[in-house]
Amino acid sequence: MQLAYTILYVQNVEQTLTFYETAFDLKRKMLHESGDYGELDTGATTLSFSSLELMKNMGKNPRSQRAGNPSFEIAFTTTDVERALKKALAAGAELVQGPQDMPWGQTTAFVNDANGFLVEICTPIGDA
Repeated sequence: MQLAYTILYVQNVEQTLTFYETAFDLKRKMLHESGDYGELDTGATTLSFSSLELMKNMGKNPRSQRAGNPSFEIAFTTTDVERALKKALAAGAELVQGPQDMPWGQTTAFVNDANGFLVEICTPIGDA
């Protein structure tokens, strides 16, 4: 088995793709013509977004993310957490926690994205 993609449910897929492109320098793989599904290239695993409306139409019962009450996080690695954090904040991310050095040798910072999803910006583990 290999993790192929993760799908987050959002109000507006195109706006979310644009936010991630601007905030985290990710590249858009595709946006379906309906606007209800899109993907970003993040390397081996695709980060995808689906509209809440599409999921409702498919018989699912999705919930919007609530900032401050996360049930998971997305993590992006970088060698310059401070620079990446500033870029994300300038794009509209909300600061949750500034850069901190962890005992295991990693530097981490946290923001909420435009939908309230928790995003970790961190150095790779072991790159202290």
